[in-house]
Amino acid sequence: MSAATNTALPFKGGNENPVHEDHHDAGSTTLVGFWIYLMSDCVLFSGLFATYAVLAHQFAGGPTGRELFDLQFVLVETMILLVSSVTYGMATLAMYKNNKAGVLRWLGVTFMLGAAFLVMEIYEFHHLISIDAGPGRSAFLSAFFTLVGTHGIHITSGLIWILVLTGQLLRDGLTEKNRTRVMCLSLFWHFLDIIWIGVFTLVYLLGVL
Repeated sequence: MSAATNTALPFKGGNENPVHEDHHDAGSTTLVGFWIYLMSDCVLFSGLFATYAVLAHQFAGGPTGRELFDLQFVLVETMILLVSSVTYGMATLAMYKNNKAGVLRWLGVTFMLGAAFLVMEIYEFHHLISIDAGPGRSAFLSAFFTLVGTHGIHITSGLIWILVLTGQLLRDGLTEKNRTRVMCLSLFWHFLDIIWIGVFTLVYLLGVL
């Protein structure tokens, strides 16, 4: 009787919550994959930075960076983007506290700051083109527009991503998938801030010295 009872007892070892573990593993895999994507983006921007460094003094008789760049304007632009990185960090902290409203609020602030940065960048491009300092004017300006424009395209992608993520959070809440999405976008947004610091230093700061 005792032996029969022992054989009838259910096995309690192993993973008691396989669904949660599967979600955690999937999220970790997604983050690793996104890191690999960011490394490929690093290669892209490294090539653009190297190209700019080679062509930075190829003015072809046209205007130089010292004549074109408004450092105060770009400094304001830079501060806006850096603050947006802080506000996205606040969204991440709100996520850890399971505060959905806080995540949405800080994502909204980040979006507005990112949009302000993009508007300033578009204004700068429009101004340069209006004074005949477009990408076709010299190799220097071609490299400038390519580097800064590529960063701007990434910012645009990030803003679209924020909108999509906001919709997903409103619909589904702070699910494991949405938490992973928040973290991936965090990596992307902070990466763009780091790239912009390089742009500000190499292109604008050294360009006016």
